[in-house]
Amino acid sequence: MVARWSGCGTALVTPFDAAGGLDEAGVRRLARRQIDAGVHFLVPCGTTGESPTLTHAEKVRVVELVIAEAAGRVPVLAGAGGYDTRSTVALARELAALGADGLLSVTPYYNKPTQEGLYRHFRTIAESVDRPIILYNVPGRTACNIQPATLLRLAAIDNIAGVKEASGDLGQMCEICRTAPADFSVLSGDDAFTLALMALGGRGVISVVANEAPSEMARLVNHAAGGDFAAARAAHERLLPLMQVNFIESNPIPVKAALEALGLAPARYRLPLAPPSTAARERIEAVLAELGMRGAAAPAGGGGAA
Repeated sequence: MVARWSGCGTALVTPFDAAGGLDEAGVRRLARRQIDAGVHFLVPCGTTGESPTLTHAEKVRVVELVIAEAAGRVPVLAGAGGYDTRSTVALARELAALGADGLLSVTPYYNKPTQEGLYRHFRTIAESVDRPIILYNVPGRTACNIQPATLLRLAAIDNIAGVKEASGDLGQMCEICRTAPADFSVLSGDDAFTLALMALGGRGVISVVANEAPSEMARLVNHAAGGDFAAARAAHERLLPLMQVNFIESNPIPVKAALEALGLAPARYRLPLAPPSTAARERIEAVLAELGMRGAAAPAGGGGAA
């Protein structure tokens, strides 16, 4: 279970067509690019995939497409989270039935459960499926933090296999890595913390920047996993400006703009997300130029909010 959830997993963007629907060919094309570049697993329908604006049916379809494209070459960790436990269980069961190898489940947002509520929420999801679950802790978005003591309780549940830790609290990450069971995968939820977390014993990252630079991010993680921290640090320093600019505005606004600039997918969003400001777009393109990243002419029809 641990080996499957280690390395560089890509938090895939969800491409939309000009009418605002799913770009199904684009979903498969972007997934294929990641696999060909050497990432270790794929993560559709997370925050970067704009999951809050996807319907239940669309989430199921995106995961179905990614599973078909992966064809067993890499595992698929499908996003199945929400603030209603019953609805989350229903989605988790459907994605497991499709053949998702594991499920990524974010802390409930808006309703701000207690630590006991968090424990019962995730235990209920785990008991409803036979797939490993990676918890997603991102209090900056959810106003809800899984405290280390609660995480240890959850780690004792057989199919809770790890955590995507995006608290931004290095002290908390240290405590989790120190106390977590040996077979529990601690993954960075922030690209910029990947190197530091792996030095502490973390097993990898669920990455935004891998959408733009999959082979480079996979190499960074491979170097760190192999103990070559000098090479990992060099890779980190090169990619850091891109990691930072991806959050110049709310994720995934910048990464979609970057993919358009690289000629990989039109930058189409669903409201309430909107295209980046002119200043943000110029900064994104400047960082790509500084890194020597070039793509074909950008696809036509990008930039709209459906």
